[in-house]
Amino acid sequence: MSKVSQALVTSDRIDSAKYQALVADAGAGAIVTFSGDVRNHDQGKPVTSLEYEAHPDAQQILRKVAEEVADQYEIFQVALAHRIGLIPLGETAFLVCVSAAHRQDAFAACQQIVDEVKIQIPIWKHQIFADGTDQWVNFA
Repeated sequence: MSKVSQALVTSDRIDSAKYQALVADAGAGAIVTFSGDVRNHDQGKPVTSLEYEAHPDAQQILRKVAEEVADQYEIFQVALAHRIGLIPLGETAFLVCVSAAHRQDAFAACQQIVDEVKIQIPIWKHQIFADGTDQWVNFA
């Protein structure tokens, strides 16, 4: 049985409480959550807007990464989502929730999922700076 209860690429707003509920387990002593939020600056310059675009296979790859990492740890469940489209400053772009009996496995699995998704998922970030310049980044 898969330890990944949700792996979603979506244009909808990401609700952290919903994803934490998806991984909830009576045996869990820890639920670790990573929320990657859109910040108002990058490289020392103010950011005015940010948009993500995804390859059609992005959701399948997101699930594959989560399943491969989840199998390496003693965890109960993983739920994650990456948002695409125009995302307002301060909102969540990438969320990972992991439940486990002990915090060590929950933290380690969560960090590894975040790191691997950033490397493997075909999602591109386009940010517009206040000075009118822009930047595309292969980033997740």
